[in-house]
Amino acid sequence: MAHVPPIHLRARFAGSQRCDTGGMPELHLTDDAAADELLSSNPLALLIGMLLDQQVAMEVAFAGPLKIKQRLGSIDAQAIADADPEAFVEVFKEKPAVHRFPGSMAARVQSLAQALVDEWGGSAEAIWTTGDPDGATVLKRLKALPGFGDQKARIFLALLGKQCGFAGAGWREAAGAYGEDGSYRSVADITSPETLSLVRETKRAAKAAAKRAK
Repeated sequence: MAHVPPIHLRARFAGSQRCDTGGMPELHLTDDAAADELLSSNPLALLIGMLLDQQVAMEVAFAGPLKIKQRLGSIDAQAIADADPEAFVEVFKEKPAVHRFPGSMAARVQSLAQALVDEWGGSAEAIWTTGDPDGATVLKRLKALPGFGDQKARIFLALLGKQCGFAGAGWREAAGAYGEDGSYRSVADITSPETLSLVRETKRAAKAAAKRAK
């Protein structure tokens, strides 16, 4: 049975964040105002952006949902799940491409959409609003999604807590190092061009340290 979030649970997302789609904030994850607007107003777009964030620059990944919307006509879990797989791959291939690996990533996005339809009534935000969940519960729900391993799930949880107003108990602990304040480890810490540079520098330093350790 699909989990449908009670409307009153959206009150957990308080403060300056926008609440029309479950407490979404004004995000600045790409250099495209329209792409950022979609991420800020559509939880599914944000979740898809996170899924796409691998083997491409972060800005490219999070600009992907806007390309999908423009080419498919909407960002809707049911519509994506029901799309013809071959036609959906073409949506990804159209230049500029949604992702450098259009075939595999189109399939992953459709799998994610189908899981949302089957388990969450097609509602991405239900994952972090249904049942007044704590951080550990949301992390578990995210890790159950297609394409969301442990690291990706923790980063997205940190993004929810740091920028989307999620206040479930223990979210920082569940997110691990990505939940640390001022860590600049991931997309969860990007709020401006300056913080994007800091995140990139942290990643470069981590890669250099890993090479030295070999």
